[in-house]
Amino acid sequence: MLPNQRREKILDLLKEDGSAKVITLARIFKVTEVTIRQDLEKLEKDDLIIKEHGGAYLKNIKDQVSSFSLTHQENLEKKERIAEKCLEYIENGDTIILDSGSTTTEIAKKLRGHRNLTVITNALNIALILGAETGIEVIMTGGEFKPPTLSLTGQKAADFFKGINVQKLFLATAGLSLKSGLTYPSISDIVVKKAMIDAAETTYLVADSSKFSKNAFASLGALSLIDYIVTDSDIDDSHRELFKVHEIELILA
Repeated sequence: MLPNQRREKILDLLKEDGSAKVITLARIFKVTEVTIRQDLEKLEKDDLIIKEHGGAYLKNIKDQVSSFSLTHQENLEKKERIAEKCLEYIENGDTIILDSGSTTTEIAKKLRGHRNLTVITNALNIALILGAETGIEVIMTGGEFKPPTLSLTGQKAADFFKGINVQKLFLATAGLSLKSGLTYPSISDIVVKKAMIDAAETTYLVADSSKFSKNAFASLGALSLIDYIVTDSDIDDSHRELFKVHEIELILA
């Protein structure tokens, strides 16, 4: 991996987790701690992060958490359309999992006023959006808090799903491709996403078309893990054919 590529992946990880230790980054990227410190110095010089003893954290993370805002707000109009389409697949009496993420947050906003639903989530902001709705029961996982995504992650979050069966999962992703499958910036998320998929009868991947052919650092597995992809109409023909070959039903918003 070239230095610029590594620094981009480090920044993606910090945008997901909020902070990271030098020793952890060195192990993840299989380079020396000296190399990681040089990477962090360059990212700090570019005014993207703040170094601290033994690691670094994302700039303005405290302001973001205090305002309960998410970092990924691009393509918001497409995400709103995707969320609206997802409502067609949510029925009264359903128990669903809403993964953390900006698109799943839009789904949560549109569920206001619905009745007789149970929503399981690892996202604090989604719990707050739906927690006061009298017709919706909200259940949260445990786990380690990730400030940028306002979510809970790690093995404890994954263990919550043991023995749980739900009708539908609305899953987020950072990127997807034929070679790498579903990918995420943070390794700690992989075990949680896998546990969510195992708990659900049907998995809907919600992703705007900018995520296609994009690879984040950690791979969850093949595209065959999901049943449906809900995306926007800007998807190109090559991706339409890819999903058809892999027998994944495409739902366009």
